[in-house]
Amino acid sequence: MRKYELMTIFPIEEDKFKTASDAVRAVLAKFGATVDKEESYGDRDLTYVINKNKRGRFLLLTVSANPAKISEIETQLKLTNNLLKWLFVKIEDEKNN
Repeated sequence: MRKYELMTIFPIEEDKFKTASDAVRAVLAKFGATVDKEESYGDRDLTYVINKNKRGRFLLLTVSANPAKISEIETQLKLTNNLLKWLFVKIEDEKNN
């Protein structure tokens, strides 16, 4: 298992945020990934309009996942309603730096 940060952007409406964030967690669980930490960055203005949204709710998830499953997880995230954008970033081991 490797550590990743998953930055996600959702619509600011509470019901859309709740259902979409639950769907993201379900996708991660489906592929054996675990959420180690969640950090909310709150509602922020977007640099550009995404699906008619000028503001988004940002949520950073620290995830442990099998590297071979990341592409499958991303494929499923594309199908998730009300998930505006996401980005996986691999966390480098401190001992390798």
